[in-house]
Amino acid sequence: MKFREFGDADKPAVVFLHGGGLSWWSLRDVIQYFKKDYHIITPIIEGHGEAGNECFTCIEDSAAHLIKFIDERCDGHVYAIAGLSIGAQIAAEVLAQKPGITKYAVLESGLACPASTMVRRMLPLVGLSHGLIQKKWFARMQAKALNLPQEMFDRYFDDSRCITEKSLRNMTESNLSYHPESRLSKTHARVLIIAGKKENSAVIHSAYILKNTIPHSSLYIAEGLRHGELSLKYPERYAKLLKLFFAGGLREEQFGNAELELTELARAI
Repeated sequence: MKFREFGDADKPAVVFLHGGGLSWWSLRDVIQYFKKDYHIITPIIEGHGEAGNECFTCIEDSAAHLIKFIDERCDGHVYAIAGLSIGAQIAAEVLAQKPGITKYAVLESGLACPASTMVRRMLPLVGLSHGLIQKKWFARMQAKALNLPQEMFDRYFDDSRCITEKSLRNMTESNLSYHPESRLSKTHARVLIIAGKKENSAVIHSAYILKNTIPHSSLYIAEGLRHGELSLKYPERYAKLLKLFFAGGLREEQFGNAELELTELARAI
């Protein structure tokens, strides 16, 4: 795992974890909204981009690497940790491994329930898909599935070709098998869980699992949005939402079990 840092190191530290197949560059707009007030840390997950030569092993190992960095560079505690997709799974595992590591956490579009046996039987096809990621037409299909803004495509295509078959296989298996254990319920953090209303049912189901597992948590189902769209396509709204969450400016009942319309959120922020 490699790390990029932005802003004043003396200010409260906020960690942003990118999604699978992406890297720190997918967070550039979000970084701009936060770096004035916070010290921003953007880990590059093993197997991705500049860390493409590091083999991704599993979510638990990636979480341990991040904890080691925080222990060594941030005195063992950060103000907030936010993650998208597999980044959200790593963030959740960080909370599980070290309950007092952060004051706030944001988990967006993270799976928290093991995939069905039928889906897991498709893992041997990962080798085939790895060959296809070298093709631009296939990369465009993948970018569309990730809801990646068009202006990020060239960087995505370049980086995706750096992912090794072993990293891709390990990442897929870890992503599909990860589920929170009882120790996640011991986290001290206040946690905002986000899922798009148009995500697949497993992600929405996972959001409710996380809500029921984490004691100090709030759930936001974003009406009309798909996987990762809030942070990737609407970074300003995402940033304002997080800042309100950090400041305690969002009432618990806004998110408890309610589905807040994106237009209502826009008016609120």
